Amino acid sequence: MKIYTKTGDAGDTGLFGGGRVSKDHPRVQAYGSVDELNASLGMARAVEPMPRIDEVLVGVQRDLFSLGALLATPDPDKVREHLEKARIGDARIEDLERAIDDGETELEPLRAFILPGGTMKAATLHLARTICRRAERDVIAMSRSDPLPPIVLIYLNRLSDLLFVLARVATRRAGAAEVTW
Repeated sequence: MKIYTKTGDAGDTGLFGGGRVSKDHPRVQAYGSVDELNASLGMARAVEPMPRIDEVLVGVQRDLFSLGALLATPDPDKVREHLEKARIGDARIEDLERAIDDGETELEPLRAFILPGGTMKAATLHLARTICRRAERDVIAMSRSDPLPPIVLIYLNRLSDLLFVLARVATRRAGAAEVTW
């Protein structure tokens, strides 16, 4: 199978389960932002490896792949199937919250805004956090016309918090100082 199909040459794309929409459709924007977030986490894993952080990120990347597939699926029954298969539910949110809590045990309490940066690892995690917030906005926009299970927005909201904490942890573990505003 060739990577190019030529089916999108006129500016539209196919969805999982059938149907085609414009490449600037809110659904495509939403899953495109989730895909960009996933790629940014791959970059974060590739720079300055930190095994405990990177293990968390691999799980998140798998989740995001599943969320992208869910967002590319207009059929509500198939969305439910994707969620069950991906195991994205309350237990996964609790996993993210535990990772946040674990990271915060290593950190000084936050007393000021932190400027994104620190180390290359931290900077890539801060960038991923901002992409996550955009993906969240895009998913909200999409959900106005195509309702989604609430867990999707909860996941992205919690993930942005996790990425902020992991960026701070990466800075601390590297022995670098955080720059405050």
